Amino acid sequence: MSVTVNRPEVISPPTAEGFCQALMGQTIDTMTRRGKFLSVLLNSGDYFVLHLRMTGCLLLTPADYPAEKHTHIVFYLSSGDELRFSDTRRFGRFWLFRKGESDTYSGMDKLGLEPFDTGLTAGYLQQHFGKRKKAVKECLLDQSVIAGIGNIYSDEILFAAKIHPARPANSLSKTVWERLAAAVPERLAYFIEKNALTPEEYLESKGQDYRNTPFLQVYGRGGEPCPNCGAILCRMTVGGRSCVYCPKCQCEV
Repeated sequence: MSVTVNRPEVISPPTAEGFCQALMGQTIDTMTRRGKFLSVLLNSGDYFVLHLRMTGCLLLTPADYPAEKHTHIVFYLSSGDELRFSDTRRFGRFWLFRKGESDTYSGMDKLGLEPFDTGLTAGYLQQHFGKRKKAVKECLLDQSVIAGIGNIYSDEILFAAKIHPARPANSLSKTVWERLAAAVPERLAYFIEKNALTPEEYLESKGQDYRNTPFLQVYGRGGEPCPNCGAILCRMTVGGRSCVYCPKCQCEV
């Protein structure tokens, strides 16, 4: 493998030059995920971590495939294919670590439980959020407690659990915490299944396939009828993030 970095600022640490030199001739062994981070493990024991942030995208392409306008890193693989990282807003980041080196930069070590962890119970959520005055929508986005939930699926989870997004976390009863704990893995499992793509479909859509849109119940559907009761879905801002909810199904604030 060899690497070209077109935007040095997406590498931190080391320098872009050090990143390219360290990866020269190495082989990718496997990839793992933790929250919204990807770890790429190399056969030498070295590894690099990446976070796509808001607009980052990875594409595995043939060498002659037209490059996206904002392609910042290209990994040239021994197969002749290329692994390309593009990012319109350039918020995405890569961190390289040598064999035995701990990741003290990316923040991945500060993540909470995975959404499918059996420890993610009503008791766990109540223990971490139950005394907070923050809106439950904000709490769901706290990566130090639950890793990987973003703006889209926090809306979907709260709708399934029948919880108003602005409701203070310290006002939730045990029964409501139980509904929320059940909705987190159920909704994410549902959308993982619905969003499944073949490698060919992913490449054809250039990594920007939004076929999950027909399956979303509330996110992005403000002003439309609620799929459950028919009431008009409302938009609001909670903690600086936009959200959509049903004023009838999620009426308790």
